[in-house]
Amino acid sequence: MADSKPLFSLDGDPVVAETLLRDVFGIVVDEVIRKGTSASEKCHYSIKKGAAFLGLGTDSVRIVKTDERGKMIPEDLERQISLAEAEGAVPFLVSATSGTTVLGAFDPLEEIADVCQHHGLWLHVDAAWGGSVLLSQTHRHLLDGIQRADSVAWNPHKLLTAGLQCSALLLRDTSNLLRRCHGAQASYLFQQDKFYDVALDTGDKVVQCGRRVDCLKLWLMWKAQGGQGLERRVDRAFALARYLVEELKKREGFELVIEPEFVNVCFWFVPPSLRGKQESPDYSERLAKVAPILKERMVKEGSMMIGYQPHGTRGNFFRVVVANPALTRADMDFLLNELERLGQDL
Repeated sequence: MADSKPLFSLDGDPVVAETLLRDVFGIVVDEVIRKGTSASEKCHYSIKKGAAFLGLGTDSVRIVKTDERGKMIPEDLERQISLAEAEGAVPFLVSATSGTTVLGAFDPLEEIADVCQHHGLWLHVDAAWGGSVLLSQTHRHLLDGIQRADSVAWNPHKLLTAGLQCSALLLRDTSNLLRRCHGAQASYLFQQDKFYDVALDTGDKVVQCGRRVDCLKLWLMWKAQGGQGLERRVDRAFALARYLVEELKKREGFELVIEPEFVNVCFWFVPPSLRGKQESPDYSERLAKVAPILKERMVKEGSMMIGYQPHGTRGNFFRVVVANPALTRADMDFLLNELERLGQDL
């Protein structure tokens, strides 16, 4: 910005004001347009929203290809970085995902961390959904490499079912980075000569000022359940999801989208009229209409609620997320029975 031309003063002139705004935004765009971040094509929509809020613009987000299971492909990440640099952009952050929203995919963090280390990029891991898996000795291998991340986002209100909302941002940096980035040193709120450790005043570290003590929800739950209790909660969710998958495979008319590695169980319900007709030219189009119809029926009857969505080239399919610790095998059986009942005339 040092080489930018000097700005006009306003002086109440609307034409000058418009010129000032154009100059300001021109400077901002000139500064940020050549900077960029990379995220997988299955990443959460919040990545693009964050780029918009920061003023980087959604075009600054480079989408990295994923494999058939929804995992980021490190080789394509390397390719996107090279392309960005060749175009004069300055990549600075890679956002990997541990537990994607739909398929429940875990990106290969060790390989992604190698790429980031080679290029000197900040590695952020969106573990909002899958971060709680670290509490399980059995399944924590899904997050191998997360210890190399520069920052991690985690939502205990998801898999651990802490009360909404309960979110954590974990940083490798120990230099009080958040205070250096966000601190406004408002002495009328954050006095530095208090009788206790002022490092406990965390309000100046965050974007907002007044906020709930969300960490208390996690602390209370952890004290009540203990580490082993929370581990059992995670392991039980995995076991119940596996039970649902095995039962689903036994029944006619149910087809898995992929074999799950997490607690996201994605499948199609194929009604009687479409069974055995996979080769029909309109099969996929007709199958995609089934989930919305069944969703309407189950909601109007009040029997259950299951989400559905399209995903890439795949038409609408159901996504059952097994997270509620109160669920049982009987609930999984009911779910399958109810879908069969609601869709028997389709």
